[in-house]
Amino acid sequence: MSGSLNPGSLARLLGGWHLGTAPAYRELADVVRLLVLDGRVPLDVALPSERSLAAALGISRTTVTAAYSSLREQGFLSSGQGSRGRTCIPGHGPRNVGGGGADGAAGASSLSGAPGLAVPPGLLDLAYASLPASGEVVHRAFAAALTELPALLPGFGYDALGVGALREAIAARYSASGVPTTARQILVTSGAQHALNIILRTLAGRADKVLVEHPSYPNALDAIRAAGCRPVPVAMPPAVAGATPGWDPDAMETALLQQRPAMAYVVPDFHNPTGRLMSDPQRRRLIRAAAASGTVLVVDETLRELNLDAAGSTPMAAFSPAVVSLGSLSKSHWAGLRTGWIRASEPLIQRFTAARTTLDLGGPVVEQLAAAHLVNAMTEPLPARLAALRGNRDILLELVRGHLPGWEPERPDGGLSVWCRLPAPISTALAVIAPDFGIRLAAGPRFGLGGAFEHYLRVPFTLPPEQLETAVRALRSAQDRVEAAPQLRRNLVVAPAAAIA
Repeated sequence: MSGSLNPGSLARLLGGWHLGTAPAYRELADVVRLLVLDGRVPLDVALPSERSLAAALGISRTTVTAAYSSLREQGFLSSGQGSRGRTCIPGHGPRNVGGGGADGAAGASSLSGAPGLAVPPGLLDLAYASLPASGEVVHRAFAAALTELPALLPGFGYDALGVGALREAIAARYSASGVPTTARQILVTSGAQHALNIILRTLAGRADKVLVEHPSYPNALDAIRAAGCRPVPVAMPPAVAGATPGWDPDAMETALLQQRPAMAYVVPDFHNPTGRLMSDPQRRRLIRAAAASGTVLVVDETLRELNLDAAGSTPMAAFSPAVVSLGSLSKSHWAGLRTGWIRASEPLIQRFTAARTTLDLGGPVVEQLAAAHLVNAMTEPLPARLAALRGNRDILLELVRGHLPGWEPERPDGGLSVWCRLPAPISTALAVIAPDFGIRLAAGPRFGLGGAFEHYLRVPFTLPPEQLETAVRALRSAQDRVEAAPQLRRNLVVAPAAAIA
């Protein structure tokens, strides 16, 4: 989606950008860069002219000129005609991001938050919540896959459904968890994001409503918006000391019955970013409400294997054959596998497969053969990984309590990160200056709509303990600098996403 951004919209997005901690042009460039990385300013959009933006912000044109020059040098602004450069990502240049490609329907989301960008040397990356590969387990799976490959070489190599061995392995795992499943109910995809794009293309037309939890997984929100759908956010209750936070079933039921969205996207198993686990009674109630409203319930289970406290829960599909489930090996084994799947009824799988062929004609065969070995031996790497993650979670919580006493971290039931309430609405400011302290962050508003969650920050516990301590100390230093800026305390809340003229 290309277009232009009017100066008033960009000024609202910038909020209290001038903190007084650096030259004004640098602060302006830093906040615009963050807005691009966060997806709040889309790619291939023309920024306001230097003159018009200077007037809207009440600053000199020289400051805007210097900021735009800095953005061009960093690769975030093209050298457009006059001062109307277009937003871009370093090394990519301006582009049409409206869709296309195997994962392309997500549009700008595939690049926002810096997926695909190399992290500068020396920076600790707290924007990702992901693990390195499970070592020898992945290596052995690929070695076994190469021995099996010759048997498939006489074929064409195109299989929109996915390699049979992998579909059978995934189906068997669902059946073992209490959800009887055949291979015909599985569609293998190039990751869970690819799966969601296929589902959106099939089930939700432009301007259709899609219910989402608020906060939610940023790339899912991006995919929903890029598909032309209208997100319907339902707030998750805030964490309260001494209570077990969860979902708000009354609010979800009301939204479903009043809004009647075409689709609902939820993460009931170690929700991203809060790490919460939905109870079985809440699952049943959500399924009943979705059925009553005619809404297709899409359940993201990519974090289900990362059950840190061995809490019991029933897969959503066990309660209803109408549930559509997403899975992936990205969180449990390695994101580099790019292997995900959809589990649904056979008629829906046929529809998803037809939609998939408009995006690609199938996934890489060797990766799928390796993935079949990993799914069949899912328990081999998990105990050690879960033990390490439990230790990291406890270390991070203790570090936050010790170095950031004003923060309120929510202890996650599972997953890879801690959702922290900040003492002030400073999430974007922290993310802007974080690289100065050797870390990279995803600002809280990245997980919401309309600029929400300035009071929150997601902090992964996927780094080794010594790096977690370094990162938390850097967060404290960054917070100290933010708190020393009086303009920040007066005006920091980030405005809703910009209108594209």
